[in-house]
Amino acid sequence: MVRDRLLDSAEAVLGERGTQGLTLAAVAQRAGVSKGGLLYHYASKDALITAMIERLIAGFDELVESFRLERPGWYTRAYIEATFAVLAGQDAELARRRWAALSASATDPALRVPLTAAQRRWMTQGLDEEPDPELAQLARLAADGVWEAAELDQALLGPERLEALRRRLLALVS
Repeated sequence: MVRDRLLDSAEAVLGERGTQGLTLAAVAQRAGVSKGGLLYHYASKDALITAMIERLIAGFDELVESFRLERPGWYTRAYIEATFAVLAGQDAELARRRWAALSASATDPALRVPLTAAQRRWMTQGLDEEPDPELAQLARLAADGVWEAAELDQALLGPERLEALRRRLLALVS
């Protein structure tokens, strides 16, 4: 699909050239389409970045859903499992998409509105079903903190440490 190829190309350009290098011309060239072809699908750079963010949100929602359990309080466990699956390299594409979406939207808070709304939903969804809503929310925030730390310093947390942290967070909410 052309739209996905354009989004993949935008992520690749970001990785190669940084945020200053993310131009519509560079993305079009990387995707092998004309700039007009890119503009047909995404009317502006902001529209392209918004689509990157929306794809990230949908992808993470799908990953969380893949860990669904049919029991009260399932969401926090699924959120932790999804987060650590990305960190363990089971969904490297989603990790790249998160980095790209955050990088691309770093200079314009308006672009982060959908991501902020998703974050709010991820941190509150199903809390009323949790035995201890505050602990559940704390565990979700902790999982996010681990993700952030691992992104900033990939050598900080090896596979064994990540697994130990995952087990500990899951034990907190079991």
